Amino acid sequence: MNVNIYYGGRGIIDDPTLYVIGKMQEVLKELRVNVVRYNLYELKNEIWTLPQTLKEADGVILATTVEWFGIGGYMQQFLDACWLFGDKEKIARIYMCPVVMATTYGEREAKLNLSNAWEILGGLPSSGLCGYIENTAVLELNEQYSSIIEKKAENLYRTINQHMPSFPASNHAVGQRVAIHQVTDLTPQETEQLSKYVSDDAYVQQQKEDIQELAGLFRDKLKNEGAEDEQEYLSWFQKSFRPQPGFNAVYCLHIEEKPKDLILRVQGPKLEAMYGSAEKPDIELFLNRAGMEEIVGGRMSFSRAFMMGSRMKGEFAVLRRLDTLFGFGD
Repeated sequence: MNVNIYYGGRGIIDDPTLYVIGKMQEVLKELRVNVVRYNLYELKNEIWTLPQTLKEADGVILATTVEWFGIGGYMQQFLDACWLFGDKEKIARIYMCPVVMATTYGEREAKLNLSNAWEILGGLPSSGLCGYIENTAVLELNEQYSSIIEKKAENLYRTINQHMPSFPASNHAVGQRVAIHQVTDLTPQETEQLSKYVSDDAYVQQQKEDIQELAGLFRDKLKNEGAEDEQEYLSWFQKSFRPQPGFNAVYCLHIEEKPKDLILRVQGPKLEAMYGSAEKPDIELFLNRAGMEEIVGGRMSFSRAFMMGSRMKGEFAVLRRLDTLFGFGD
């Protein structure tokens, strides 16, 4: 799991936001989360490129300090860059936790602004943290405040790990309907430079020919991968099958990244494993590829995958038999 922290304050020593995100970072690292922190005041000349750092993130913490009014210029610049140059499809799968500490009035409004901005970008919401802190020493000496911060970090971890759903937000709907924007990975300077090449007809023609050639190469590669994809995992199930006399069941595994379902038809000592569809299976289990890799690698059981948040239809007792039928990792 990867979590990025974007700090939009000025980095002054007694900034309470620095203490809060430092504490959250410690808790997340204890939970074996890969945490990367970006101090926007140190990267002020590179803020337009930071949306690229979201591509590997499962969750983000947007942290800022209200010193006189609002979320501050650095954080606003970062959100502008996400709107103009961020990958909206990727952002749509990222949970965001807003953290706002204030030394003056306005922390609740700033927290709400961060949440609204992320939802307009299409991202997923997570409960945030805000407070008025006159002196950072108050945070350091108060055990109850430390407990609140730790629990907030743990809740963010659970939210990401269990892919907790949320109701649709009107902010997201408005952003989709009335906003017109282009998704691009280029900075404003790169965009201006590219416009010079676009005016060169010979350059444009050469690019079109190169694109056609690459398209042909990828088309052939996808055909070969498609044939291999239809056999993925089948041999693992065949090798790990442990027959249970008298037990019959049909399992349907919906793997997010695959167009067809993985069907396991168990009839006593016989196993039929294939990709396709099944009418009225006994168990339907919804997994992503990462979860499936954990299972066939023997690092997770089917029952644990369900307890960790994977959806399931059918009787839990029948699901548990999967762990008896297949001895991955034995």
